[in-house]
Amino acid sequence: MKQTINSSKLSALGPYSHAVATEGKLYYFSGQLGINAQTKEMGKTIEEQTKNSLENIDILLTECGLTKDDVVKTTVLLSDINNFEAMNQVYGDYFTENHPSRSAFEVANLPANGLVEIEIIASGK
Repeated sequence: MKQTINSSKLSALGPYSHAVATEGKLYYFSGQLGINAQTKEMGKTIEEQTKNSLENIDILLTECGLTKDDVVKTTVLLSDINNFEAMNQVYGDYFTENHPSRSAFEVANLPANGLVEIEIIASGK
């Protein structure tokens, strides 16, 4: 059994759910670009986009009754791996303890010409 979750606070750039919860209380979240949830505009810098992406993740976690401490795995997609350090600084300000496991990759392109996209897996209670 699965339950799809969509937030009215966030936009989707295609036919997908923001998150899917499984019967075993695992939550799989779709990647979040660096789009500001209020203005619907893409951030200009890697730092701004990373912050927006993590704020969007926080919105989804809250709507699912979860917190960042429930995140067990992240995948970070970067349009340029040279942005890793700047992204990592903002990421480290968000995940300050009980760090989830993480993978980071450079990809050829991201939707809407994004610089970063972050997806997560979280474990519910």
